[in-house]
Amino acid sequence: MTRRASRAVHAVLALVVLAALCTQVVLLLGGGADANSGAAEAVPVVTRFVRFLSYFTVQSNLLVLVGAVSLVLDPVRDGRLWRVVRLDALLGIAVTGLVFGAVLAPYVHPTGAAWWVNAGFHYVSPVLAVLSWVLFGPRPRVDGRTFGWAFVWPVAWTVCTLVRGAVVGWYPYPFLDVDELGYAVVLRNVGFVVLLSVALLSLFRLLDRRLRPLPRR
Repeated sequence: MTRRASRAVHAVLALVVLAALCTQVVLLLGGGADANSGAAEAVPVVTRFVRFLSYFTVQSNLLVLVGAVSLVLDPVRDGRLWRVVRLDALLGIAVTGLVFGAVLAPYVHPTGAAWWVNAGFHYVSPVLAVLSWVLFGPRPRVDGRTFGWAFVWPVAWTVCTLVRGAVVGWYPYPFLDVDELGYAVVLRNVGFVVLLSVALLSLFRLLDRRLRPLPRR
């Protein structure tokens, strides 16, 4: 029963993320708004998609989609690389939900189909992803090596974002805009996100140890 419920919940999560991704792709192809910024930018379509894939939100949701689909196929999925991907999905989507709700939401006002994409990316996916992990695991999966490797992707994303921004003059989020804020403020903002990430990873590792193992083989 637990495995059936896990498959059902992760299937719903996968469908939510997939629907949001497909809708956003259609919007970008038609010159519509990007739900991450709430605006339709007058740039070439290739640039639109490169920017879209540059958002931490989008990469986090892609990781969630990979994890959800894999757990629909096998609710007791395991493996060294899979553990890191799964933990990064949890970290990324939790940071996405918290940072968007606390910092970015007042600046993003999508309408129409983009409103639904925004809801899927920033509200439904974070809540459902974390809740499904609490309810169905699989766990234990977060050992010391997994904890350490989980930092590679967010650190790489941050470095690449700042380097690319310095070259092309575009940053995915206003709190990372060096041209507008300067490096001192941006590095302070990055420091806050790093502390949040460490706290979340530590919490996930603690819960992974304390909550009962799931699913049972």
